[in-house]
Amino acid sequence: MTIQLNTDKSLTIHQEYETKIQTQITDALSRFNDLITRLEVHLSDENGSKDGLDDKRCLLEAKIAGKEPIAVTNFGDTYDLAITGALTKMKSALEKVAGKMKSH
Repeated sequence: MTIQLNTDKSLTIHQEYETKIQTQITDALSRFNDLITRLEVHLSDENGSKDGLDDKRCLLEAKIAGKEPIAVTNFGDTYDLAITGALTKMKSALEKVAGKMKSH
């Protein structure tokens, strides 16, 4: 599984944080390695430099061989919370796809 990290102009990610994110994603979605060919991570701050609740957004898009891509979005007070919530949603969506593939 290839992981591509994208951010908006208001966010600069240091190498250590990027490595942490990739490790977190790899660990969370490891059982779907054979299903996902590529995972795109889009991080953005919905209101720029202003403070706000749940203004950090994480969009995960999983490309699956032979199927339509799956995308989930989650908002959080921090990027870590947004990523964790998006991973939970993605696991649920991938379990449904994997279950459908096994039953056919």
